Amino acid sequence: MFRLEFTLGKKPESPYDFIVKYKEPDKRERTPAHVHLIVEMYVKHAYNPSLTLKLKDHILTMLSQIQPVNSFPPNLQFFKPQHIELFKDLDKVGEFTVEFLLVVTELMAIQEKTNYPQGSLTESLYRNFGVKDRFSVIQKAVLKRLR
Repeated sequence: MFRLEFTLGKKPESPYDFIVKYKEPDKRERTPAHVHLIVEMYVKHAYNPSLTLKLKDHILTMLSQIQPVNSFPPNLQFFKPQHIELFKDLDKVGEFTVEFLLVVTELMAIQEKTNYPQGSLTESLYRNFGVKDRFSVIQKAVLKRLR
């Protein structure tokens, strides 16, 4: 079981910047990055390609509805517990559950929309997943700039 935590970010131009962190029992606190989520999607895709592509479509629907925030800590804008039911089979593989992926992806998208309203890194990674080659998608996830 993961515990999510928020800390204020350090971007002076964005008073509502935040950082998402998670902690597993008996492990150190970690900060998820785009690359972690995309690699997890590839793990799940190797197990069940069609279901993972449906998950990708669900994530893209969610990303299209995310709005910047003006409060801390942020609230989820899209996720509902029933969203995970269709994708539960994907929990059999990988490090992260579908619930974790959906919640953390949404929080990272909220952070991106809040700090970079014109930014689209998160959305472009998911659009390219399953379309472009794995190397280029992962390479883009590793880069530290918005596209």
